[in-house]
Amino acid sequence: MDDLYPPIHVRAEGMLDVGDGHRIYCQEAGNPDGKPVVVLHGGPGSGISPMARRHFDPEAYRIILFDQRGTGRSTPHIGEPDVDLSVNTLWHLVSDMEKLRERLNLEQWQVFGGSWGATLALAYAEAYPSRVTEIILRGVFTVRRSELDWIYSGGAANLFPREWEAFLAPIPDERRDNPMAAYRELVYHPDQVVRERAAIAWSTWEGAIVSLRPDPAFHNQYASPDFAVTFARLALHYFCHGAWLEEGQLIREAGKLAGIPGVIVQGRYDAVCPPATAYELHRAWPDSKLELVEAAGHAVTDPGMLAALREATDSFRPI
Repeated sequence: MDDLYPPIHVRAEGMLDVGDGHRIYCQEAGNPDGKPVVVLHGGPGSGISPMARRHFDPEAYRIILFDQRGTGRSTPHIGEPDVDLSVNTLWHLVSDMEKLRERLNLEQWQVFGGSWGATLALAYAEAYPSRVTEIILRGVFTVRRSELDWIYSGGAANLFPREWEAFLAPIPDERRDNPMAAYRELVYHPDQVVRERAAIAWSTWEGAIVSLRPDPAFHNQYASPDFAVTFARLALHYFCHGAWLEEGQLIREAGKLAGIPGVIVQGRYDAVCPPATAYELHRAWPDSKLELVEAAGHAVTDPGMLAALREATDSFRPI
């Protein structure tokens, strides 16, 4: 992976109390006096990845990451019994970001996010445009009904019929007209065996379609019960509520990003977040540049994606 910077250690870490009984785990790497960038993980539910620190020149950037509510080392974890989901919404995460920025005493920062991280990046930047220097997005997802239907109501099934059949397997025949609603009940079923089976089926569906070519490493990651339960529960919680967004809100309000330069890195054959969304966002965001990576799907490790992301971060690197 020559398009990544070398592995970099965490320089500082800690917990930030963001209210509502939640504490988020935060970490920093790179130059403490460098250009600040906040890195937003996907999922929702994936948590911090060490690879995410490697998109940035560590001599130039102050790299800030955090586990979103319910994930990773943040508390309470989504897997805990009786966790209060009413205080885990997109707008709580936006507020958490602003609390973190204030805690670090930063006037502005660059915002970097992929997939669900792109959703959160857009929501934050549209709420606090004066706090954002640049935006870098990968695999744009805005939680519109058409996007959810593509992934979870049969759109991508046209490309992956065998994998779709496995996705539907845990759902009774009479419930298959609304897979998200059925899965939301299954991942909170009182029987642990039922819960885990459903979470793994939900998670491995995305693992099966995330890369342009099948990759056993993705299957193993997404099929791990610890990963799958967090991933499925949070995704279903957010997606069944439309992420607390009005339909089409993030693209409709992209004009608020005027004056903020940005790069959208999008795989041409992304089966999770098809390029049409990235193109619509690019058209609505005056200062964006769209980079279509011709041999890539959704995965950050697909051919050309890492190089495009490094080019984007380097383009905003201080001279």
